[in-house]
Amino acid sequence: MLFLSDNDVAKLLTMEEVIEAVEGAFHEYASGNVVMPARSTIMVPKYNGSISFMPSYLPESNAQATKIISIYPDNPEKGLPTTVAWIVVNDPETGMIKAFMDATYLTAMRTGAITGVAAKYLAPEDAKTVAIFGAGVQGRTQTWAACTVRDIEKVYVYDLFLEARKRFAEDMTRKLGIPVIAVESGEEACKDADIVLTATTSPKPVLKREWLKEKVHVSAIGAFYPDWRELDTATVAESKFVIDDEEGIRLEAGDILIPIEEGVVTWDHVHAELKELVTGAKEGRTPDDTVTVFKSVGIAIQDSSVANLVLRKLGY
Repeated sequence: MLFLSDNDVAKLLTMEEVIEAVEGAFHEYASGNVVMPARSTIMVPKYNGSISFMPSYLPESNAQATKIISIYPDNPEKGLPTTVAWIVVNDPETGMIKAFMDATYLTAMRTGAITGVAAKYLAPEDAKTVAIFGAGVQGRTQTWAACTVRDIEKVYVYDLFLEARKRFAEDMTRKLGIPVIAVESGEEACKDADIVLTATTSPKPVLKREWLKEKVHVSAIGAFYPDWRELDTATVAESKFVIDDEEGIRLEAGDILIPIEEGVVTWDHVHAELKELVTGAKEGRTPDDTVTVFKSVGIAIQDSSVANLVLRKLGY
């Protein structure tokens, strides 16, 4: 059995490759052949956390893996990451375990990558400026992915914690080679943004419609419970709304569930699932679109496809 650490995985992956792998997984998903049971989650209210199990099998790619992921929002106070994950990769032919790998970095990369895939189809072609809410690990890969699919010239970052946003600005300026500027409010971050990314653990909206430009793309990936949301109702209601996967969204995405409960929108407001955009079954951004929103809660084929990419790069 092969054992891989986060450092091992990080040395092997580029954002371009991960975006390509994730987009390929959604192409395969559209074919109807993917096996992906619903995510099973154990809530641990005593410690304000959750542990989820995410298996999937992609027959065309011959990729089978199960991710175990824990989300504990209070972990940073203990010097630990909010999200920690591991992946078990099986050989589909024999069922034998091929590899066990840390998947905290892989999760951040595949989640950034799905934002990159969505932005290919939904962000303005001439997007130059990004706003990111949340200066954690996930905020970094979200920003990296957006800069991979569009010719971004400037990034604004907002986080509740001053030191976190300053550190993000310094690190990502070096990584991306463009100005990344820490700002003091979400409204300031959005003022000139063509792409707005939310990667927070806030249960209440961090983004207001009134802050957004006329033509803008929003990607919301931080809220992962049915009673949590990062976007206000107006942002959702006034958008072309695209999701990663209907089954998971119906169970977990407060960003759309709450506006539905409020009676402001119905399920018909969902324009498409991501697999419909990548296959051309439904259109992405058109010249008439103003606000587009992509909401993701994450699905297991992202993990299996990227884990498979890691092993292929090792020749394993």
